[in-house]
Amino acid sequence: MAPAIDTRIATLGDCRYASPLALNNVEGDHIGNFTYDATRIRYQVELAPGIPEDNETFFEKAGPRQKLFFDPARTRAAIVTCGGLCPGLNNVIRSAYLELRHNYGVREVLGIRYGYMGLTFNAPPPITLSSEDVEGIHRVGGTILSSSRGQRSAEEMVDFLVNRDINILICVGGDGTQRGAHSIAEEIRKRGLPIAVVGVPKTIDNDIQYVRQTFGYYTAIEAARTILDGAHCEAKGAPNGIGLVKLMGRDSGFIAAGATIASQEVNFVLIPEIPIKLDGPKGFMAALHRRITERRHAVVVVAEGAGQDLMGATEADGISNAKKLDIGVFLKDRINEYFKEKNTPINLKYIDPSYIIRSVPANSQDARICDSYARHAVHAAMAGKTDLIIGDWHGVYVHVPIPAATSSRKKVDPEGSLWTSVIAATGQPHVWE
Repeated sequence: MAPAIDTRIATLGDCRYASPLALNNVEGDHIGNFTYDATRIRYQVELAPGIPEDNETFFEKAGPRQKLFFDPARTRAAIVTCGGLCPGLNNVIRSAYLELRHNYGVREVLGIRYGYMGLTFNAPPPITLSSEDVEGIHRVGGTILSSSRGQRSAEEMVDFLVNRDINILICVGGDGTQRGAHSIAEEIRKRGLPIAVVGVPKTIDNDIQYVRQTFGYYTAIEAARTILDGAHCEAKGAPNGIGLVKLMGRDSGFIAAGATIASQEVNFVLIPEIPIKLDGPKGFMAALHRRITERRHAVVVVAEGAGQDLMGATEADGISNAKKLDIGVFLKDRINEYFKEKNTPINLKYIDPSYIIRSVPANSQDARICDSYARHAVHAAMAGKTDLIIGDWHGVYVHVPIPAATSSRKKVDPEGSLWTSVIAATGQPHVWE
């Protein structure tokens, strides 16, 4: 049964301006079509025994509208990138700018510096973006606008938008960023201001609800695969070699799982969704020892948020998320201790490539996704839609209210096809007993 979620999209008002895009609603003329505002995408597409058919939950389809809320010639837009780096940030900036400036003819597009900090009056001023500024940036990692973590006062950020006469704010970031975007939209709503806030889902962890694939994920698993192949070489290159690799994944193990399947050289994967038991005859340590005894090498992948209960309570980082204790270093020490107690010499190589992976340029698949997310965000904003992110549901781009998208984290399903594929590739137990 579909969850009890509110999929209604907030709008700023009636759309009175004709879109300047060279589209129409004529079928079969080889010209692209506008998206009807009433078009919906069903939440539930799979019907299984015992699950009632849902006829009520739909997402609003994303796409260019024939009528706009904003007059492009009188509209000023801004783009902000927040949180950690991620492959594809520059691609989103470039595509959003090109759609706003060259296709819609928006009068000015500002680039906000250093994340939400840049929406305060004591921060470096925004950049007025030009075609020269965005030329070639899609081939470079990072973000030309720079980024930062942490929230700022919604009241001050809205004061900033009003002071700069900004009508549209495109917020590129993950869960925390979109919560911040919601607080900005809420403050705008309280004041009755005609300012649209639209989010682009960014996280290599791929953990945002109602988004099949966030941008950066494909690039991350491609880069991680290279690291895992290297760890495999290191493990085989020494007697009783163990390659231990820590990958990103604070609350969800999508990168660890995806990279493992891509590499096919991993023997154990530890993710936040599956509890880890280290000791005992059916625990992880015993399984690793058996592997080393029988095959003389092993590759272990651990997501950064896995096994937090093994190390005690998490710490607060004073920003917006709980700081994860270092499971990689913890496991490295425990593995060394365990094999020393077993009087089995090992050669353990510990690799933490997180900052390398997140700063590489987007690959072709992510570049395509970035372009689509950015342009659909612009379409939504120009039509006066607000307090939403662009989602990807069953291969169709949709509008998702930010409260729904941030209500929980998307997780790896321990009984789903992704984790089943991991088990098939590694041969590890489904659970640690």
